[in-house]
Amino acid sequence: MESIYSGYPPELSPEQQKYLVKTAKDWAIQNGLAVRPSPTILPAGADPNGVLATNAPVTLFPSPFPKGCFEEANALQTAYNELYAAITCNEAWLGKIIEDLIDVDDFVSNLWKVHLAVQKEGYVQNLSLGLFRSDYMAHVSANAAPSLKQVEFNTISSSFGGLSSLVRSLHTELLTSPPSYPPHPLLQSGVPPENSAVETLAAGLAAAHQAYGPSKSTPSLPLGIAFVVQDGERNIFDQLAVSRQLTVHHHIPVFRVASSQILNQTSISNSNSARPLVYRPPHAPESAFEVTTVYLRAYYAPDEYKSARDWEARTHLERSAAIKCPTVLNQLSGCKKVQQVLAEPTGPDHLSAFLKGTDPGIIGRLRGTFAPQYDLSSHGQGRELALNLETAMHHVLKPQREGGGNNVYKSDIPEFLRSIPESDWKGWVLMELINPAANAKNVALRNDGEVLRGNVISELGVYGTILWNNAGKILHNEQGGWLLRTKGKEVNEGGVAAGFSSLDSILLF
Repeated sequence: MESIYSGYPPELSPEQQKYLVKTAKDWAIQNGLAVRPSPTILPAGADPNGVLATNAPVTLFPSPFPKGCFEEANALQTAYNELYAAITCNEAWLGKIIEDLIDVDDFVSNLWKVHLAVQKEGYVQNLSLGLFRSDYMAHVSANAAPSLKQVEFNTISSSFGGLSSLVRSLHTELLTSPPSYPPHPLLQSGVPPENSAVETLAAGLAAAHQAYGPSKSTPSLPLGIAFVVQDGERNIFDQLAVSRQLTVHHHIPVFRVASSQILNQTSISNSNSARPLVYRPPHAPESAFEVTTVYLRAYYAPDEYKSARDWEARTHLERSAAIKCPTVLNQLSGCKKVQQVLAEPTGPDHLSAFLKGTDPGIIGRLRGTFAPQYDLSSHGQGRELALNLETAMHHVLKPQREGGGNNVYKSDIPEFLRSIPESDWKGWVLMELINPAANAKNVALRNDGEVLRGNVISELGVYGTILWNNAGKILHNEQGGWLLRTKGKEVNEGGVAAGFSSLDSILLF
């Protein structure tokens, strides 16, 4: 496998690099492969009206990725969708895991409190929607074909479906418009695989919208989908790709509601036991729409809950009749601790229990994607591995968090653990590092215009959507679309939005 990467990508002369950089920048803005610029790269006061946009961080070349691993990730996604729907339905099983975390993780504790508060009042919506992304690396071991290993499973705000589809289009145009690239056998071997992420994500939201049924308001109101977004969202163009697909191709109204404005712009009538969520656009307050589906592109990180008002807003959404993507329980099912319990080599066979009726071969293949993971309890093997500097070098320490920037790596692990109370250790999961190809390289164009070349690591994400009811009946289950994020080999974290990675596309081999 290492020979595949030899001499790739080809060296660029200054003029060739200048051409590729200019082409990528112009193409990105023309086609919406863009983000709002970070305030850190702008002079003070340079964009007081928030009108500027810049290219998203992208690679100038597509990256080689093993065809077998890519196809396996796609083939397993609907089974993974079903697994996490089943976990969400089993409140008792999930609750036992969560209750072990609530005294060491305030964020998890507060999410659980939202669920308990709504449960006490009584849920009025029995449908749940998942827009998931399962992230993997191709694991390389001596004298064996590369294997697929899961990094994490995302149950909330599974982003970059819109922009990843565009990177595929950019690289396809460069590959099919010679002489964009210097000659290299890999660049003549084909184009990146089709990427239907936008269509798949929008179809999942549309399925929920349709399943909601008629208006529950009196008199009836027109129906629409609400995207709940962060204030000052920089990744807006990725989200707009999905919302435009909904409005243009599914003819469904879509509204963007900042998380800070939920309580100002939406309401639930005390006199209607169905609890429909009513949205009044601030630009047209005389209009009212009933929200069929709440798609959370916010509220996935602790720092987004700045006050009790934010938790009140999350509870407000959860208790409404709108279908949530995700519900609080489904968000909690994405905790790293859940993934660690699923991956335990001994003890109960959780996968078979959750996936009753599934082909045992599929279950075995799912289990084969797990990297070894350990808890840090006093009787667990994880504590010994984490505190020993030699063994810690082969591991990453993960909290129960989404988004890049939260993990602790390698030699930093023992010192970090000793710096926090031992009672807090159970809030972390130790995972064996995946071993990617050693000599993969690429050239990245950052969104501040900087060009970086060097050894890289790529991470594949595969999208899936699923709609189910609280009895476990599945109404929609689909896989479609992918994301490739590539980062410098010396960089530990992997999030594009967090500033660590570049968007990429795939050349299969």
